[in-house]
Amino acid sequence: MTRPKLSPRPVAAVAAVAVVAAAGWFFFLRGDEARTLTGYIEGERVYLAAPVSGSVSALYVREGGRVAAGGRTFLIDPQVQRAQADSAAAAVGAAEARAEDLRKGQRAEELSVFDAELLAAQANQREADAEYARIEPLVRRGIYAPARLDQVRAARDAARAQTAAVRRRREVATLGARQDAVAQAEQQARQAAGGLSEAQARLGQLAPAAPAAARVEEVFYRPGEWAPANTPVMALLPDNEVKLVFFVPEAEMGRYRPGRSVRFDCDGCASPGSARITWVSPRPEFTPPILYSKGSRDRLVYRVEALPANAATLNPGLPVDVMAIGPNP
Repeated sequence: MTRPKLSPRPVAAVAAVAVVAAAGWFFFLRGDEARTLTGYIEGERVYLAAPVSGSVSALYVREGGRVAAGGRTFLIDPQVQRAQADSAAAAVGAAEARAEDLRKGQRAEELSVFDAELLAAQANQREADAEYARIEPLVRRGIYAPARLDQVRAARDAARAQTAAVRRRREVATLGARQDAVAQAEQQARQAAGGLSEAQARLGQLAPAAPAAARVEEVFYRPGEWAPANTPVMALLPDNEVKLVFFVPEAEMGRYRPGRSVRFDCDGCASPGSARITWVSPRPEFTPPILYSKGSRDRLVYRVEALPANAATLNPGLPVDVMAIGPNP
């Protein structure tokens, strides 16, 4: 029996549909791939150190743990700095007391000494006046020689001068010191206060506080170890220093502006995260070597940085896939 020949048209039609479907699926996949931008997590450490050398007295955090903003991190033995602060405080008290003493003048006990000296001088003056009054008529009558009158006159004048001098010293003692002496004492008090502030600041720097909420990346010195001045004791990774870095093709740059949000995913992430764009490079660059692929190594791209909402859970160096922003977001 002779079989009927099939027309080639239906076969060609089916083949064409298959090719179109395959091409559509291929371009659909490529479209999905094009909507994913490759990036990674970057972080900048903060190193904490003390301005003076000393033994590490305490650690308040552990490596790999977290510390809140303003939280305690470590303590350098404060004994020497505390003694210097106490000495500076005593110097301030002494300088202020001296300045106040100069402003007030002498105390009542010291003035009583001048009062006693004045009473004695006045008594001597009365005695000298009486002796002069007794001798002067006798000299006129010739009982004493004129030289005797000169002697008692000199004694009287000396007694009067002594009384006047003691009275003047007593008046001066009730006054404060000279203005220049008071000003100098006040300047010394201010200098002492500055020294105290500096000593207290150094004392506070022995126990640095965390500048922001952070992860403790590494501890370099343990309790009992000697930490040189200005040498990091530990390294922190603040949450606000963890950023998402990705690269955008030149043709899509207009879609990425500071303040906009992007979605991203990564290996080990429980769910996709979001990040707010904080910086866009004003200049293009060739695709970085870390992101090289056969089709992208000669393309110009722009570096974009974004602040992840879940920064505390992300590790620097972690590769991420950023969902590209479409032309009509």
